[in-house]
Amino acid sequence: MQQTTAHIMMVRPVSFGHNPQTAENNAFQTKKANSAEVLQQAQAEFDGMVAMLREAGVNVLVFDDTPHPSKPSAIFPNNWVSFHEEGVVILYPMYAPNRREERQEEILIALEQQFDKQILLDFSPYENSGKYLESTGSMIIDRPHKIIYACRSERTNEQVLQVVAEKLSYEYLLFDAVDEHQQAIYHTNVMMCLGQDFAVICLDLLPNAAERKAVVDKLQQTHKQIVALSTEQIAQFAGNMLEVQSTQGDRLLVMSERAFKSLTPDQRNVLEQKVKIVAPPLYTIEDHEGGSARCMMAEVFLPKNQS
Repeated sequence: MQQTTAHIMMVRPVSFGHNPQTAENNAFQTKKANSAEVLQQAQAEFDGMVAMLREAGVNVLVFDDTPHPSKPSAIFPNNWVSFHEEGVVILYPMYAPNRREERQEEILIALEQQFDKQILLDFSPYENSGKYLESTGSMIIDRPHKIIYACRSERTNEQVLQVVAEKLSYEYLLFDAVDEHQQAIYHTNVMMCLGQDFAVICLDLLPNAAERKAVVDKLQQTHKQIVALSTEQIAQFAGNMLEVQSTQGDRLLVMSERAFKSLTPDQRNVLEQKVKIVAPPLYTIEDHEGGSARCMMAEVFLPKNQS
């Protein structure tokens, strides 16, 4: 089973802006302006990232968001869906009511023109009981070793996590991660990234020594070189990375320009020995919506259609 893919699904925003419903527990959202100018800046950043990925050889499948209803966070499709090698598509329960509209059947139907979907698992009804799991925002997945890493938060419910893990025949490691204000880190993917043979993670955010040791032990057992981030680097979105590959098999690590600039020379050196870094500027998207490069990409691991 592959850890990375060359097929990435992205959603171009038409209603981008500050989302007060997600700001309730996303400390990374720092700006609140909503305007045509902000939307245009976000669209320009989105288009620039798509162009950089395609230039690097990634197969980027772009879908336009629909204007109605307004979906200010639709630029982050990795929170509502995941795609798996066995032809499994999973839909997830979302914390913010205005994000639940992002689950678009039309996108899934369009993907079936290129990819083979065998099974659809819809866990969104857990929303009705206030239980959420926001896909690869909540879960950092080690696909070859069948392990899920996740930090507890309002958006990561253990019951739903357990159900998803059982369906995929995965084990999971659940741990606490908190910022300097003792607020839970809302998504695991802002503090952790798993590549083929490395893990970028801020262990300083894990207050429980036993849980921290369990994570480190598991990463070492699965032969991941640990690149330790500081809390200051997490604030610069350095944890929000994703390793992808080109259609030629080249290894690429995608992060924002802000995240890249926060890395130390030693960290860059370790990573650049393994991957080519792709670092588009995403300042508007990061400031207004509190997510970065990894959040913008939904990995498509579905088998390609043979017809």
